Amino acid sequence: MCGRFVRECSIPDIAGEFGVEEPPFDQPPSYNVAPGQSIPVIIRNGKKKLVSCKWGFIPSWAKDPKTGYRMINARAETVAEKPAFRSAYKNARALVPASGFYEWKKEGSKKAPFYIRLKSRNHFAFAGLYSIWTSPGGEQVCTCTILTTDANQLLVPVHDRMPVIIRKGDEDRWLAPPDTKNDLQSLLTPYESEDMECYSVSQLVNSPANNSPECIKRVTAEA
Repeated sequence: MCGRFVRECSIPDIAGEFGVEEPPFDQPPSYNVAPGQSIPVIIRNGKKKLVSCKWGFIPSWAKDPKTGYRMINARAETVAEKPAFRSAYKNARALVPASGFYEWKKEGSKKAPFYIRLKSRNHFAFAGLYSIWTSPGGEQVCTCTILTTDANQLLVPVHDRMPVIIRKGDEDRWLAPPDTKNDLQSLLTPYESEDMECYSVSQLVNSPANNSPECIKRVTAEA
């Protein structure tokens, strides 16, 4: 799964890197992005643009916003059939800018946190879906989820799942209009192990209240 990630890039950085207009909102970089928080995502609604979405997918037909807490991730293998996600998979795909993500490995009765990123340290984007949910009071809220797939060989010792990273050359394919003939499932594969690194970090990341570069600092086994 993907339950926590890092976005070191600023909103202007994202706008420039992904070729979209800078939006009328700002969200500072975060070293401990958690479910329920608002995050910048890239969608194509007529044109490609950067919007703010709450992480935790609420289907448009849902009555209870608490649904979002259970839908921070969608499995790539079943996303096209699941009632909660299938419409968004066809019509409302998104890119979620990131710099890396955390995963926890079970070690006895404890869980040890690890940080995973590209060796190049370049920013990238997770495959995401978004939904515009209307509250009972009439407020429209953009919500999103991150797709996951099988872990690559680097991640297998830590966890059996990983978020789907869309490769740079495939980003426009992922955002293509619904009527475009496109083999989307071919994009939802584990990222290449040889291009990533994974290392231990401190227990700071266990609390979303901790949000600083210290969260991604490498620690030794004895630390």
